This record gives sequence, structure tokens and C-alpha cells, in this order.
Amino acid sequence: MITLDRWTLLDFAPGEGLGQDAATTGGETWIPVAAPGDTYLALVKAGRLDHPWQGRNETAAAWVRDREWWWRTTFVAPQPAPGDRAELVFEGLDTFAVIYLDGQEIGRADNMFRRWTFDVADHLKPGSTQTLAIRFDPPALAAPHRDLPVWSAFTDRVSRSRRNVMRKAQFGWGWDWGPDLPTVGIWRPARLEVRPAARLADLAFTTLTASADHATARIELACLAADSATVEITLTDPDGRIAFRHAGPADAGLNLAVDLPSPRLWWTADLGAQPFYVLSARLIRNGETIDEATKTVGVRTIAIDESPDPDEPGATFFRFILNGVPIFAKGACWVPSTSFVAETYPQACEQLLDQSVRANMNMLRIWGGGIYEPDFLYDLCDRKGLLVWQDFMFACAHYPEAPDFLESVRLEAEDQVRRLRHHACLAVWCGNNESQAMHRINNDKSGEDGALSGLAIYDDLLPEVLARLDPTTPYRPGSPWGGSNPNGMKSGDVHDWTVWHGVPPIPDDVMIGDFQSSPEGVGYPRYAEDFSRFVSEFGLQAAPALETLERWMDPADLSPESEGFLARIKDEARKADAMMTPVTGLPATLRDYVDYTQWCQAEGLKFGIEHFRRRRPHCSGAVLWQLNDCWPCVSWSLIDHDGVEKASYHAVRRAFAPVLASFRDTGDQIELWITNDTDKPVNGEAIVRLDTFEGAELEWHAVRIEAPAHGHAVIWRGPKPTRSDSVLRAIPMNGLFETARRLPGPIRDLSLPLARPEVEWRRTGPTGLEARLKAPAYLAFVGLASKRPDLRFSDNFLDMAAGEERTVAVTGSYPVDPVEIVIDCWNKRSS
Repeated sequence: MITLDRWTLLDFAPGEGLGQDAATTGGETWIPVAAPGDTYLALVKAGRLDHPWQGRNETAAAWVRDREWWWRTTFVAPQPAPGDRAELVFEGLDTFAVIYLDGQEIGRADNMFRRWTFDVADHLKPGSTQTLAIRFDPPALAAPHRDLPVWSAFTDRVSRSRRNVMRKAQFGWGWDWGPDLPTVGIWRPARLEVRPAARLADLAFTTLTASADHATARIELACLAADSATVEITLTDPDGRIAFRHAGPADAGLNLAVDLPSPRLWWTADLGAQPFYVLSARLIRNGETIDEATKTVGVRTIAIDESPDPDEPGATFFRFILNGVPIFAKGACWVPSTSFVAETYPQACEQLLDQSVRANMNMLRIWGGGIYEPDFLYDLCDRKGLLVWQDFMFACAHYPEAPDFLESVRLEAEDQVRRLRHHACLAVWCGNNESQAMHRINNDKSGEDGALSGLAIYDDLLPEVLARLDPTTPYRPGSPWGGSNPNGMKSGDVHDWTVWHGVPPIPDDVMIGDFQSSPEGVGYPRYAEDFSRFVSEFGLQAAPALETLERWMDPADLSPESEGFLARIKDEARKADAMMTPVTGLPATLRDYVDYTQWCQAEGLKFGIEHFRRRRPHCSGAVLWQLNDCWPCVSWSLIDHDGVEKASYHAVRRAFAPVLASFRDTGDQIELWITNDTDKPVNGEAIVRLDTFEGAELEWHAVRIEAPAHGHAVIWRGPKPTRSDSVLRAIPMNGLFETARRLPGPIRDLSLPLARPEVEWRRTGPTGLEARLKAPAYLAFVGLASKRPDLRFSDNFLDMAAGEERTVAVTGSYPVDPVEIVIDCWNKRSS
């Protein structure tokens, strides 16, 4: 095998490269680029382009999409043995590509999401240096013309880019959180393979049943051109012992039943361990191994329970069942970690996944407007115990149903299903993001009843592929999806945009009324109107850390009303004003904007998650929008592009804790709920206290904690406090949960004492510190910040009662000095 990872690139006016000998020797200013690699970043490195994220440079990079790009490399041709195959293999070409070898066209590609293989055995010149070139045509010009309806919310984007008529990452043309930077180039590995014609064509592992006592599984193997060959298949358990072995003739297709007594089951991180079995297959001829394959697999079953909910007539459950155990899915939607998708790095993804697990998440939803992520991301989710809700890459649009488009989608789906189906983390396949729901919105608003173009993909093509290749993993035609209304609250999953977008609550009959972009319409208390089964999107926007903005923005734009700052808000900017007005008031500075939006986002997500979790089992999932960012911007993310955790990250971490204490306002009374997502009952004692901000005790109640496994209990009720200078807290006596608190009103109306935390520092290791904090009075939003994006804080943006002491661990990738950290709190804003 020859890895093709060193290339050069050059651009031409559309249609001119071939005439200037770009396929062979033409051009003197070619730029070095790695493969996989990104054209924008290669141009930045060569000095031809300012970084598109820096300052106001996004629009200055618009010319890239309109050029014809050529990538070129050379290799010394090998000598195939008689009967060998020689193939050029491209794991990903983005997107409309023509491939040339020594100036001769040998193939074309038009789908970013599938593998492309070209037979070059008759084109090789053994021992000679040969030139391989790829022409990438401007996608908006190369995409075939197809007449499809365009929805009002996406008119400009879709009509300009025609993104929905091509198999290319949809978000690259701009989204309501992402820049308009469509990528081009070799975005996944490329190689020249010379190998025997006989090979292992497919290897699959499926768990059929699983319990603590016994599991059954199926191993499937397909072989090509394997006459007179044999196969050996072994399954090794987590301790290295052989759990299953098979040896025999290499049939075209093998289907083997496996029995596993006392299996080691795979669980999510919150419920157990992640042991792995190793499945290996070897193809042998004349005592020589001519092909082999290995997969790391977990033994587990996954299903979705949609049975009737007896306590809510007319409704059904929607809950994931892992190894027979109903779970509450706690997680977030994942968008590509960078707009430059070829530059996705394992280290950055692993950091985000570690942050997800630390936030008590057990599920990530890979959103349908992005990309099928690299293998390493799914490997990491396997290892870290994170379930994956996997969308197919369709989002918010009509899609063609022409035979050539459907055939391209079929090949794409087969590639991706074969690649991902063995992962223990894979929980569900989903046809698309919001296409059915947006179609229903537009039909209800217009009074029309036209059909959605693309249903042939979600209702026929994808189910057929999955029935052949992965019949045991659940499938959903879309998200949201359920009942007579795609986004109805009585069945299936819901995207709750009542909050933020001001959408009315969604019954089963009518999709939508008027949007309410007002403080009352977008306010987070409206999460209490949600009585859905599973919430797979909900969220509020907040700015990234001020230090992140300072790294990427021009100093003159560091103002909430500047053109440069507003360009980083891809959604309608005034919604944030409506969100902030009743909670924090409106900001005067960018520092205010960061603090105010982060407070609202943190409080809103806390409120929503507590409500959804109190509804278990009627609601069995809270997957928020969104975990991460693809560039430095204002968005719904918990973690900004530079890896800095927003206040909402820590609020969500606390709200997703296995055992949660939360206060619920019922009118004249306050209830204290214990929500228990563990597999054992919880018991203990807690104190409910009402104190003034200065620390004077007003009320004190001892309460008993008793909550069943995977359930909840109301352990205290009391009258609603009337004093505006008091805080109600629930404090565990045994550390069972984090202290819960209820403030008497929005933060803008509280007269908090003018105070700051007292701090002592202690070094804990070569790259670690410990901050010991003490509160002289009630402190709100105690935050630790640094210009260093690598720093991680064990807790942050916390409230502290008068006299309370807390310890925050600080770790970095290199030694940390206390002078690099600023500690502040909200109290300085109060009179």
C-alpha cells in the first residue's frame, strides 16, 4: 500500500485548468497541502488568504468556492504480482472531482460521504514516477439542476448554494450558528492499494440477546474471489481468552451463531463499565494470510420502547432500553468540531468527549447537517460509554428523488452503515434532521398540503439498506418524529424551540402558530409547557468566553453592537435581547453581553433539564442543542470553539448528575424533588434552609431522602418564601447530590451584598492548582477565567452561601500560575 498524503494544490478559473496542463506539469506556484487536508488552511499557511475566522475575514474567503481547484501528487508505481488488483482508494473526496493519472481521466466522484475506488491496474508503469491529479469543480456550478421547493427560513442559503441537490456537508454553506465556508479537497485518507483479488469483503458483529447470565450474537463474514481459501474467525473476551472460534472454507457468505455464557456487558458511563471483545478474521490460502480484519466490539442490546404510557392517555413512551434497562438519555447534539472538516483531530474530539462524560452525559446526537464523523470518534464513544444517535446527513430541506441521486445515497448509506454498525455506542439511525417537521410547519402556515420531496430516502431507501446490513439497530425516519405531527408531544422525540424561537407549544394537530420574539415568548420558564416524551433539541444562545472573542476578533469590534461582533451571531441577534431583558437586563459592554447571555443560558438549561427529568418515565431524554462549535461565535453551545466551558456547561453538569435535587414552584408552594437515575434506591438526610444573603438563618427543616432506582420522589413541601433578600437551599448530609438553590427572583432584581470570594491557592502538581474559596456573604456566579483556553476547572460559575467554603481544582496542559486566573462574581453588579 502507498499512502498518498503529500500533495500540492493550485486554483484556476472554472474550466481552465486542464488547458493549462494542470493534470500533468502545468503551473509554477503550487502550494503544499497534506491529505487529508483543507484548502482554506493551506492557503492561509501559504500567505494567500487571511484566516477566515480572524476578524471580519469570513466574507473575504468567499472566492474560494468559485474557483476550480487542482490537487496533484506523484508516486513510484509498484509491480503487481500476477492476479493482483491495483486500486486507487479515496475515503473522502469533497465533492465534484475528476481524477487523472498521467493526464488521462480515470474516474469521477460526486459524493463527499462515500468511499471511491478506481481500478488502475492497466494504468500503472512499474518503477516509473507517475502523476496523479484531481480536479475539484466549484460545487454550485457542478451540481445538477433540480427543481425543488425552498422554505422561507432557508431561502437565501439553499437557493444560493443548492446545498440540498448535492451530497456535501450542509452546514458548510452557512447555518444559524456556522460560517459560510464550503470546503473542497481530499478530506479523508487516500492510498494506492496493490493486493490479491481474494479478500474479506465484510465483517459484522451483532448482539441478539444479552443479560448478566447469557448473551447470543451473530458474526457475518463475506469473502470475494476466495476459491480454495479458508477463513479463521476468533472472538476474544476482555481478559484475552478465546470466547469463540471458527475455521472452515471461505464461502461467499458466512452467518455464525455465538453463545456467550456470563458475558461482560457494555454499559454507558453512568451505569457501568465498557469491556470489549476483539473479533478477528483471517483469509488463508496455501498457509499464507492474504487478508485480515479486526473489530473491537461490545456485547450489548439497544432498543426503543414506544409502548402506550398508561398514566398519560393517548401518549406513548419513547425511551432507550440498554441491556433490558430503561435509561434516561442525557446529552447534547454534536456539530463538526471545525468548519474545516478535513482538519478534525483526535485530541480535540477526545477533549470534547471527556468534557461530555464529565458533564454526566450518556448520549451524543451526531446532527444531520454535518458529517459522518471519523472512525476515531466512534471508537472514543465506545471507550467512554457514550451512546450515539446517528443522523444520516440530510437537514432542513427538500431532497431530490431522481434515480441517480437515490443511487448515490444508497451507496453512501451502505458505506456508512458497514463502517459504523459494529460500534457498541451506536444507539439509533435517524433519516434526517427536521425535514418532515419543517415541511409540516410550512404547510400549516401556507395552507398547502404538498408532499415532502425526500420521503423516498427516509421511508424506503434507508430502511431497505438497514434491513440488509443492520437490522437490529433502531431506525427513525427523522428527528423530530412521532405521531400525526412530526413534532407532537404525545409520541416520539421533540425539538423544543418554544424557548428561544418563541414557538407555541405543539399539540398533535396543528404544527405552529405565530412566533413570539418577545420576553414572554422566548423565556426559559416556558420549558414547563413541554410534556413531550423525549426532547432531542432545546437550548438558548450565549456568547463564548470574552477571552475567546479577544483571540479572534479585531480589538475595535469588541462591542456588542459592532458589525464584527454581530457577524458572529448567525441567528437573529435581537432574540438575545428578549431573553436577557427580564432576567439580567440589557448589556452595555461586551463583558456584560458575555455574562448576561451565559447566566441566562445556564439558568434556562438548568430549569429545562430539571423539568424534563422530573417527568421520567413520561419523558426519557434531554439532548440539548448543542455541545460544541465549529468556529468562534455566539451560539447555543456549552463549550466554545477554543474548548472553554461556558457557565451553562457547569449548570448542565450539575443538572445531569445521577442524583438531582431540584425545587419546583407550584404556585403558593415550593416542592423539593429527588430524581434518581441510578440502578439502586437512594436514602439519606438533607437540610432545607432559608437564609438571608448575609447569612442569617430564617428557616431550617430536616428531611428524609428516599427515592427509588430510576425514579423520583417529592421529599418536602413548604410555602413560597416572600423575602427578596433570601435564598432557599437543599443541602445533603451525605454528599448524595449537589446543593440545590432557589433564588427569589431574576438576578437583575436581587440586591446582593457587595462582596467577593476570599481565595487561597495551593499547588497540586506540575500542571495543577487548587483554589480554596470562601464566601463572606451570598455570592452568585463565582467564575474563574483565564486567557489560557487549555485550563480546566473542576467547578465554575457557582453560587456560594455566606460562610460556605468550596475547592476548585485547576489543571492545564503546562504549569499554571495563579496570576493567570481571574476570579469574579455577579455581586459587583448589585447596588
